[in-house]
Amino acid sequence: MIDYHGKHVLITGAASGIGQGLARAFAERGASLCLLDRDRAALAALADELALHGEVSAAALDLGDSSAIAAFVAAGGDRPLDVLINNAGVEYATPLEDADAEADARWQALLDNNVASMLRLTRALLPRLQPGSSVINQASIWGLKGVPGFSAYVASKHAVIGLTRSLAWELGPRRVRVNAVCPGWIGTEAALRSLRVMAASNGRSEAQELAQVLAAQAVPELLTPADLAGTFLFLGSPLAAPLTGQALSVSHGEVMH
Repeated sequence: MIDYHGKHVLITGAASGIGQGLARAFAERGASLCLLDRDRAALAALADELALHGEVSAAALDLGDSSAIAAFVAAGGDRPLDVLINNAGVEYATPLEDADAEADARWQALLDNNVASMLRLTRALLPRLQPGSSVINQASIWGLKGVPGFSAYVASKHAVIGLTRSLAWELGPRRVRVNAVCPGWIGTEAALRSLRVMAASNGRSEAQELAQVLAAQAVPELLTPADLAGTFLFLGSPLAAPLTGQALSVSHGEVMH
């Protein structure tokens, strides 16, 4: 078992879904946690739960607000950060034929949420990323393929992988590793909402759409947040010391590369 006692781990988008599962996994292995999310109530409840395992701090933070990020980082002092998990993001459909007046704004907002926020926070925390630390960016198998109707989300996840590879080169001389995880279909609220949109677009029931999704996987099962934890625990640890600039597909075999 990988031990995180004495290690400081920061997770964004920690209050629900994958982020919540990762927070529990790192807490159970002794990590000192800093949890960020915009949902203040859910974040506080999770922090109270995980405090049974050790040190936990939590901050309700909008990663689109550079001044708020600067204030948060300044309040944290110069404590070294061992693992930064850029998990926060949003997922919704952006069909090309959408002629709504707000369509362009929704497209741009998704990219800002999913990509620019990672850059803002990583840049602000750079002084705390010491040699041997690990940055893990949340991507998606949709960052490795095309999907109709979700161009902004797909583009954002392609961009996360590109950002990851560029930062791996920039931070490599500091001995800071940067990798991305590309989850497949996982039973979170956001993913299942997208499944319903796809089903409606394809003229299928939700059950029929799910059957199509699972048929494309070598292991025909939905992932859970707990299924992803091992990959993040590994990437954040010295066991993954040779790995940087990688985009690891965790998809039950839907994407093999």
